[in-house]
Amino acid sequence: MSLLVDPCCCKTTLTSSRFFGIPTSAMSMRAVFAKNKTRGLGFGLRQVRAMQTVTLPDLDYDFSALEPTINGEIMQIHHQKHHRAYVTNYNKALEQLEEAIGKGDSSKVVGLQGAIKFNGGGHVNHSIFWKNLAPKKDGGGEAPHQSLGWAIDTSFGSLDNLMKKINADGAALQGSGWVWLAYDKELKNLKVETTPNQDPLITKGQNLVPLLGIDVWEHAYYLQYQNMRPDYLKNIWDVINWKYASQVYEKESA
Repeated sequence: MSLLVDPCCCKTTLTSSRFFGIPTSAMSMRAVFAKNKTRGLGFGLRQVRAMQTVTLPDLDYDFSALEPTINGEIMQIHHQKHHRAYVTNYNKALEQLEEAIGKGDSSKVVGLQGAIKFNGGGHVNHSIFWKNLAPKKDGGGEAPHQSLGWAIDTSFGSLDNLMKKINADGAALQGSGWVWLAYDKELKNLKVETTPNQDPLITKGQNLVPLLGIDVWEHAYYLQYQNMRPDYLKNIWDVINWKYASQVYEKESA
């Protein structure tokens, strides 16, 4: 199972196995160690570590650039506090995973999977979310055209129908999570999905590619919209970056 992120968002593409959410490279560490046994165990660990490390991506706009839809205070806290914490905790969990694998501590390896899934998913999801937003002066809120626009009309009847479905599904999601516009590479169509907590879209199917993800955790809107999640979902369309979604769609549907 792969968790794909725009290359600008982290040093490498994150991958994960379907078994316990263990990163593929972690699952194959013993193969790495065997291949590099003449160089010592430490070399293999450093090699895997370098492959896995993620960093906090910069935004393409100022924190206040999405106002009045999303105020600058929310954006700064969301990016600098919440997303940074996912990056920090994911990298920390990987360090602990390396240590546990090096010691052959299977219980510790399994016990770390929750932290890896949660924080790794938080990084993946937010890295997409920032790209899905754009100030109005840079095209935020402009409706999609050409291939994605036609695909939306085919799958949902109209852009307005799609927005209503995403808003309804996002508002109905219990607790925290995400609502997605996805492209199914196998069925060649669009669909709306939701995921709980920080689960990335790929947990709903390996063929699903995220075109648009909207964060419905309270930290994404509460300081401004309080408990009115539907208002947040209604207004966020004014700063949705359909240009980015269209680029991903055209690439994946080619």
